[in-house]
Amino acid sequence: QVQLVESGGGLVQTGGSLRLSCVAFGGTLTFYTMGWFRQAPGKEREYVAALNRNGGTIDYADSVKGRFTISRDNAKKTVYLQMNSLKPEDTAVYYCNALRGGADGSNRSPLFGSWGQGTQVTVSS
Repeated sequence: QVQLVESGGGLVQTGGSLRLSCVAFGGTLTFYTMGWFRQAPGKEREYVAALNRNGGTIDYADSVKGRFTISRDNAKKTVYLQMNSLKPEDTAVYYCNALRGGADGSNRSPLFGSWGQGTQVTVSS
C-alpha cells in the first residue's frame, strides 16, 4: 500500500502562510483523487480539500475556501496545500489521504485505512 508522508507544518502568526507537502512512497498517486484532512485537539478529523487525478476538479471545505489552495504534481508523487490568511482555528495536525469519491464533494471519506504521521500547524493569535 502507498505510504504517505506529510511535511511543512510549523508555528505561524494569524494571517501568515504555510505550504504543506504530502509525498507518496511505495506507489503512485496518479490514479487517486487526493485530499487533505485535519484534526484539532479534542475534535474529530475533518475534511479540508481535494482534487481529482488531473487537478481539473477541486473541492474545499467552507471553512477554508478562498484561503487554501490544493495542488498536485503526479510526476513527483506529491500533493500540496498552500495555506494563506491562517487563523487560530486552523491549528491542527494535517494529513493527506486518497478519497473514496471524486473531488466533487460527493464522498469525502478517506480511502486508505492507515494514516501518515501528519504535520502540525499551529497558528498563534
